[in-house]
Order: sequence, then structure tokens, then C-alpha cells
Amino acid sequence: MRDDVTIYLIRHGETDWNAQSRYQGQADIPMNAVGRSQAQRNGEALRALSPKVADAHFVASPLGRARETMEIVRASLGLVPGAYELDDRLKELHYGHWQGVFASDLASFDARGADERSRDTFRWRPRGGESYADLMERAVDWLGGVTRDAVVAAHGGISRVLRGHLYGIEPSLIPELEVPQDRILVLRRAGMEWL
Repeated sequence: MRDDVTIYLIRHGETDWNAQSRYQGQADIPMNAVGRSQAQRNGEALRALSPKVADAHFVASPLGRARETMEIVRASLGLVPGAYELDDRLKELHYGHWQGVFASDLASFDARGADERSRDTFRWRPRGGESYADLMERAVDWLGGVTRDAVVAAHGGISRVLRGHLYGIEPSLIPELEVPQDRILVLRRAGMEWL
């Protein structure tokens, strides 16, 4: 990441599956009312940084919850809601056959997979899905093309792996990093902060 670039990374607002502790991954689940208010809060937090942030590059994951988050944020900034780019590399981690499964049901749904994941959460890959290592590879590929300040609406997995890459976090700790939906993660080469 360049020294002169700041990334304002916004995790999409809450969905019903988030609230229910279901593995969501790339399932295109919409935000709920709580999620929309979280996105509004994040837009208002960014508005305090205007006009500087209004000149940033705006890009989102193509999943609906990230797009809606971006549109709420842009409207809060007084910008045209739909005038931003999409990038597939910013999609959430694909949980494969775990998508839609309640976290509390994993032991009965896929005991072997749950056990394997507990031994190496960063490198474990569900059937038909991705590992955090895979996700980091595509997120870092996206990061390599960032040449100016960016406002990004994406997902918890993207937030985790970008921090892991930028700040040299031990891979086993990356899947456990906090990913609040009502805060903005500000990433700079020299360090990070929450808004």
C-alpha cells in the first residue's frame, strides 16, 4: 500500500443472517433495518471528513448488502448514491457448503470440517468455498491497484485479511479480528484507527 493513500473501509450493515449467527459468505442476503441505521451512522461519520473524502475513489463489493451500504453512505455525503465502482475481489469469503448453516449446528452438520477448521482456521477451505488464505490473495491483488484514497464498502473477511497483510498479523489470529458493522476502519500504511 502506498504511503500517501488512506482507505476508509466500511463493513456492510447487519443482515438477518448476521443476527442469527449463520454463515453468510457470498450468499446475497440483504441488510435489515439495524444494518441500514449502521450504514447511515457510518455515512454521517464520513461526512465529518468532507470535503476531502468526497474526492476519494468509491468502490464496493457487488453483493447487495455492500452496495446498499455504499449507496446510503454516498447519500449521507450528498453524492449521487449509485455513482461508484464494483469489484468482485471485494466479495466476502465464500463459505461453500457451510453457507446458510447456523454456527450452533456445525458440530452436527460437518463435525470433521469444524474440527479441521479449528486446527487451522486461516488455511481451512470448506467444500466449494475459500480459505482465508485464498481471500487474502484476492484482497491483496485489489490493494495493489489502489493509487488514491478510497471509500470501500465490503465485508468482515476483507477487513480481516487486509489488516493481516498490512500489519503483519499472525495468520492464526486474522479470522478472529473484530469486524464491527457500526464503525469505519481507516487503513494507512503507518497504522489503522476506527471512526
